[in-house]
Amino acid sequence: MEPIWAILILLVLMVFGVPVAWCFAGVLMYLVWAYDVSTLTLLLQGFRSLDSVILLALPLFVLAGYLMQSGGVARRLISFMELMVKGRKGGLGAALVLSSGIFGAISGTATAAVASIGTIMIGPLADRGYPRGYTAALLGLSSLLGILIPPSITMILFGVVTRQSITALFAASVVPGLLLMIGLILFNKIMAGRFLAARENLPPPAEVTQESGFSITYKALPALSMPLIILGGIYGGVFTPTEAAAVACVTAILIGFFIYRDLTFGRLRDSLISAGETTGTIIFILLFSFMIGRVMVAEGVPQELTEFVTGLTDNRILILLLVNVFLIFVGMIMDDLSVTVVIAPLFLPLMLANDVDPVHFGTIVACSVVIGANSPPVAPILYMACRTGKVSIHRAVAPALMMIFWVALPVMLAVTFLPALSLFLPRLIGVY
Repeated sequence: MEPIWAILILLVLMVFGVPVAWCFAGVLMYLVWAYDVSTLTLLLQGFRSLDSVILLALPLFVLAGYLMQSGGVARRLISFMELMVKGRKGGLGAALVLSSGIFGAISGTATAAVASIGTIMIGPLADRGYPRGYTAALLGLSSLLGILIPPSITMILFGVVTRQSITALFAASVVPGLLLMIGLILFNKIMAGRFLAARENLPPPAEVTQESGFSITYKALPALSMPLIILGGIYGGVFTPTEAAAVACVTAILIGFFIYRDLTFGRLRDSLISAGETTGTIIFILLFSFMIGRVMVAEGVPQELTEFVTGLTDNRILILLLVNVFLIFVGMIMDDLSVTVVIAPLFLPLMLANDVDPVHFGTIVACSVVIGANSPPVAPILYMACRTGKVSIHRAVAPALMMIFWVALPVMLAVTFLPALSLFLPRLIGVY
């Protein structure tokens, strides 16, 4: 009964607008009281769990995202993507999806993609006939490509709390990320044929001559080289994910200062402050979640959950569907960090008992976060996309649910029941 009360306390605190880190602190206080656990022991265990070299990648990738946001990388990526899809129906929407995917592959965060890509693209999309509610929904879904396309902060957190290989998790999420990207582009092309019917012959997003097209491509090369350097270095064995994060920061600073010259010392300072604030919040959440996890494990909660679910059914397919539904439901009312660092580890013993590979389970969790983060009532990423696009959330809910039903949900089901989609690439390149 105590775990149920703990979840209810967490939800109530979130509903009243308590910061997420302190929501976890409230849950921890209840569990310490309910189970009469030594706070000193928990603190020692929590800080010991934070003492991880892998976790160093977290603040560095967060900082890299802010540096690229303020260093002009996003603007060059968008110009290049517009050049690639110019004149095609739905091309500008496809450019938004592609730009979000590539920017997410560099920064590893959805919020950075929403802020950077959305600020630049929502206005031009609206000018060309795209409804703002639809554009905000497309931005919300596509920004979460950064969760699946490596490097991903969500995958780093999942690997830390479940003790799995970060490199294998990065590789496992590539195919699901590409499937989601392709699905959103196709969905956008179909929808654009409806609300752009009066504009059959769309002009290019910009009057691009051969010379200007070469100039746009040339200027985008430093930005496009970043994912190649980061991922190529990781999978080529040149450096670890943590070292890759440091390389990403250095590369972003060099590109921002000396190539694009959009990065100033003032913007560098602001990026450092923002990255520090974001990292501090995540570390607090991790600390409290580690401590909560210790209490749960000591009291046998994961085993009780496994027994409860298997008591309902012993059919593997039904168990996987139940887990999918629960992850989506929890993702609708909790943020992605909560789902990744608290809920996912509770289900891991159940997944192992049903022969689900833990790396495969990581991609299932990531797909559920994509759906949950854009589903009411909380929908944090969708709300952020709406604020960026200056549109009411009510106008974005319907198109967001359509994209979830026709694109994100089928991808999640395919990833769940076809493990090869996740495990093929890690095994092919020899990292798992």
